[in-house]
Amino acid sequence: MTENRAIPTHVAIIMDGNGRWAKQRGKERYEGHLAGVESVRSAVRAAVRNGVKWLTLYAFSTENWGRPAAEVEAIMELFCRTVVGEGAALAEQGVRVKILGERTRFSASVLEMIERIEATTASGDRLTLVLAFNYSSRREILLAAQSLAQQVAEGRMQAEDIDEQLFASALMTSEMPDPDLIIRTSGECRLSNFLLWQASYAEMYFPEVLWPDFDEEAFDKALEAYAGRERRYGLVNDEC
Repeated sequence: MTENRAIPTHVAIIMDGNGRWAKQRGKERYEGHLAGVESVRSAVRAAVRNGVKWLTLYAFSTENWGRPAAEVEAIMELFCRTVVGEGAALAEQGVRVKILGERTRFSASVLEMIERIEATTASGDRLTLVLAFNYSSRREILLAAQSLAQQVAEGRMQAEDIDEQLFASALMTSEMPDPDLIIRTSGECRLSNFLLWQASYAEMYFPEVLWPDFDEEAFDKALEAYAGRERRYGLVNDEC
């Protein structure tokens, strides 16, 4: 990347295609998820190298609980093992890990792993890696609305006090900047209940590559595509 290229502060990725990658190779779906772990490592390395400050990965949606029980169990096992194994390496790279999503359905062992990785990497200051795990954007928006409605009902604020800034502060992502670039691998062109409020002015990038094949070069290409976009936020420039 050249120094004068625009670099997004926050890149968010919908990691799609693990199952198709495995099927194309005659493998079990679990092996696709396993192969996708290396792509996570590649994305982290590329983000740090390019100066991206926030990287959010859509790891497990609330809808994923409806998948076959064996696959859900395998994903949880893989998540725990990866969390344990990557903590020291992430901390060495200056990466801070945060988990985004509701934690009520997690087992005690998964909660322990989450707390451990967040504590181990708490001092990271080069990149914040956000893992959206048991996350639903609609659910996030609903909970924010309920929280603000409760405050109005209790007389702690008036309904007219609620503006976009206040609403955003009630979301799970309140400490995060909105994504500048959202990538979905595998060629699918939809957000699938991911960062719906936050994605209002994000640039979208939909490469055909399946997630296990999304390497550092693919990440760099996404940033190159972003650098060629003109972000106007609903306005116009002098040439339009």
